[in-house]
Amino acid sequence: MGERTEFITGDTAPNDGEYIEIGEASFHTGIKNPRTIFLKKGEAFPEPGNHNRKWKKKNQ
Repeated sequence: MGERTEFITGDTAPNDGEYIEIGEASFHTGIKNPRTIFLKKGEAFPEPGNHNRKWKKKNQ
């Protein structure tokens, strides 16, 4: 079993790094100017821009 790649509000960061907002799992719903954040291991993810978005580690 591998490490999770998508995170929601309240989840904790598995590693230090930069995380980016992603949209629904559809190729045509890209986000213009997605928000990016830097979290240290164990820090909680904040609320994304809307309820349909999640966080993903940047450059993964």
